[in-house]
Amino acid sequence: QVRLVESGGGLVQPGGSLRLSCASSGSAFSTYDMGWYRQAPGKPRELVAVINSGGNTNYADSGKARFTISRDSAKNTLYLQMNNLKPEDTAVYYCHAIRVVMAVRYEYWGQGTQVTVSS
Repeated sequence: QVRLVESGGGLVQPGGSLRLSCASSGSAFSTYDMGWYRQAPGKPRELVAVINSGGNTNYADSGKARFTISRDSAKNTLYLQMNNLKPEDTAVYYCHAIRVVMAVRYEYWGQGTQVTVSS
């Protein structure tokens, strides 16, 4: 069982920055593919960025060149550095972890952290 707890959200002005963190409990953090997703009011949840167990990253077009996903296996923590934030980045941001072992899918979500970009 893995528990994911996000932090670091808040209110920021356009052009500002935030760093989200996702602390993971349980073992084998380094074996999970991790990601950040977000959901704005009235919209479906969408991918923001992912980082696999090997450290390879991929970003949605909306965050390329502005967002950086990283992980620290020693601290069992996933990060999302967000720069030059825009009002359209306003959403609840969720941490996600997934791995498949012997054809069994293990998938977990955090409770989310609110990011509001407004002047």
